[in-house]
Amino acid sequence: MKFHLSIIGFLLIAGVAGFHVSGLSQENPPAPPPNSTEQPKEFKISSHSDLVLLDVSVKDPAGGFVTGLTKDQFKVFDNGHEVPITVFEAGDIPVTVGLVVDNSASMRSKKPEVVTAALTFVTESNPKDEMFVVNFNDRVSFGLPPDMPFTDNRELLRQGLLRNRVEGRTALNDALKFALAHLEKGVQAKKTLVLISDGGDNASEATSSEIFRRAEESRATIYSVGVYDADDRDKNPGFLKKISGLTGGECFLPDKLTELVDVCRKIAKDIRNRYSIGFTPSDADLNGGVRKLKVVATAPDRGKLIVRTRTHYLAATTPAHAHEMTSMKRTGHHQ
Repeated sequence: MKFHLSIIGFLLIAGVAGFHVSGLSQENPPAPPPNSTEQPKEFKISSHSDLVLLDVSVKDPAGGFVTGLTKDQFKVFDNGHEVPITVFEAGDIPVTVGLVVDNSASMRSKKPEVVTAALTFVTESNPKDEMFVVNFNDRVSFGLPPDMPFTDNRELLRQGLLRNRVEGRTALNDALKFALAHLEKGVQAKKTLVLISDGGDNASEATSSEIFRRAEESRATIYSVGVYDADDRDKNPGFLKKISGLTGGECFLPDKLTELVDVCRKIAKDIRNRYSIGFTPSDADLNGGVRKLKVVATAPDRGKLIVRTRTHYLAATTPAHAHEMTSMKRTGHHQ
């Protein structure tokens, strides 16, 4: 299984000699999908050896994003040994993003605030992002026209968010299964889902365990936003926390509907403020085992920095099979 660079906290392993990182390294990037106004990607990484790429978020003690750091302000430790950084990029790189929105009956009174918050996310995101909408209640429906897999058009995304009626039960697992599959069709190497739901499920064919497995093995980073009333019998914030934790995303559980816009604005900013850091392990490191990762960032004038990235990766047994990576371990924080 090939793993590509994703949003904050996700690890990419690209291990075949001569293998180019999809969406980041190609000499001639693939054409955008029909009806998309996306421009060709500018950031490129080429690899002719085994390469581990990390998306890294750095915050100060107050929780503010720390930007402008340079390569020499980072250290990467692979299984406790410092390794040279061979790739460093601090740019705002476009992503493929899916908005997965609960339209079950319990969301009826919350729909206007949810749509406003989702559109705020669209507005605050990188204008070159390619996006799609998945609505769900008893059934899962695609928000965009059938001949338009992705778009960066705000009006079309608004129409997609409004297209489904708010009624019925909740097929959350089926919606995530569909969204994860559609996400892989995007041309951007980084993959993200933003899930807005109460976390409950009472209508899916897919099980939660299946979705957790698919999410952990996918390239997606999933942000989740819990929207529910205190007396909502179907609410399941535990599911939302777990699905985000498995993929290196973040779970938000706002107390009030009025907080949704700020939450979605924060998610967009989180995606756009990170560092891409890569290193090449030695052949001796490719032993098929789980290897621990730690990234340290320093800035004397910013206090003790908090670095968020994936903390483990599974090495290949040989360089020739380094692209056949299995699922990664859970994300964590370094301080």
